Amino acid sequence: MSLNKAKIFTITSVKGGVGKTTTVLNLAGIFSRLKKRVLIVDLDLYSGDIAAILNLNYENDIYNLFEDINNNTFTTLDDYICSYNELIKVLAAPKDLRFARKITSEVLNLIIYKASMKYDVILIDTSHILTDMNLFSLDYSDGILYVINNDSMNLKNMKTMVSILNNMDKNNYKIILNNSNVKGKNYYNKYDIKNIINKNVNYIIPENFYIKDIDKYIINGKILTLDDHIYKKYKGAMKIYNLIANDLLKESKVNSVE
Repeated sequence: MSLNKAKIFTITSVKGGVGKTTTVLNLAGIFSRLKKRVLIVDLDLYSGDIAAILNLNYENDIYNLFEDINNNTFTTLDDYICSYNELIKVLAAPKDLRFARKITSEVLNLIIYKASMKYDVILIDTSHILTDMNLFSLDYSDGILYVINNDSMNLKNMKTMVSILNNMDKNNYKIILNNSNVKGKNYYNKYDIKNIINKNVNYIIPENFYIKDIDKYIINGKILTLDDHIYKKYKGAMKIYNLIANDLLKESKVNSVE
């Protein structure tokens, strides 16, 4: 008999402000529409705000988990996880940023081990900085998504990252060009971007998914892809997000234990 284990996907970037966290949440919404149990791990330790965006009340975060592991007082991962809905759960980044630097990569090993049998999908949101923790998450991942947008600095950073990933023999990553978070700044087309970064862009979130009043959704703690009005209105963007989610599930390794 084989037991399915969670598929692990890291969503990251090479520069802030590209819509990385929004992408994580939108994918979580799509996976939940596919009836997948999702755990979001907010590994953006110094500026993670997933729990705040979703208006989640919680007592414990990833730092409390780290401390309890070190003090041998850890019992169950559920003590540190907060619930968005029946299918989407969140392990929050540290409330106190002073504690972020104390957390070491070993904590991720336990998170993956404990969560892998309980969830179908684990989404790891990281910062754009190549810390040991972020590199560790890449090693654990069945698939990696880099979110970029259409500006020169971002593309130059992505070109460097492509070289680094090639040197690391990493080939399980794809690139999302997010044209929706900054309206009217599509300086380069897909062909130009490929020539600049030496890598294909795999998915493009269209500019027409730009939502002028997005703040009202954030204030209400809503995931865009779970809002029926948004889902029906922005069919093109929803098609792309569904494509990404299904591709990740299809192309990721089948993890099982006999």
